[in-house]
Amino acid sequence: MTHAQLSVAASEELVRRHAVQGATLMSVLHAIQDEVGHVPESAVAPLARALSLSLSRVEVHGVITYYHHFRSAPPVRVTVQLCRTEACRSMGTEALKDHIEAHTGCTFDNGHAENTELESVFCFGQCALSPSMMINGELHARVTPAKFDRLYAAAQTKVAEVTA
Repeated sequence: MTHAQLSVAASEELVRRHAVQGATLMSVLHAIQDEVGHVPESAVAPLARALSLSLSRVEVHGVITYYHHFRSAPPVRVTVQLCRTEACRSMGTEALKDHIEAHTGCTFDNGHAENTELESVFCFGQCALSPSMMINGELHARVTPAKFDRLYAAAQTKVAEVTA
């Protein structure tokens, strides 16, 4: 399934498939997010009804927003995590950071743009191979601006293929 917003009918069908007898709210939320990438708002009311809980829509929404793991909106397409420790800084990570921000149009640790999120992290344990980063969970070492451009383009292409 793609990450487009689901219709009410599609959300009800999604809930029907996962909210089976004996299922817990948490297990259903995990299953829904695993399938569509997030828990759409349109699934909250059907979920509360399907589980025959004393939970209201507000309470289900509260569980979704309380747990950091759950998303109520589609995830960003590309996540870039850049090591910002001293070892990587000594090998040019700050210049790389500036390049990445210019290339993506967003800034580290300050939201997202064009379905990209930039995040500073503090050590991947790759100090001898710095600067290091992760793109969509894949570790990369000795990253230069040119290497980043190739990796980022490949990540965008891969995500586009998956969501097409």
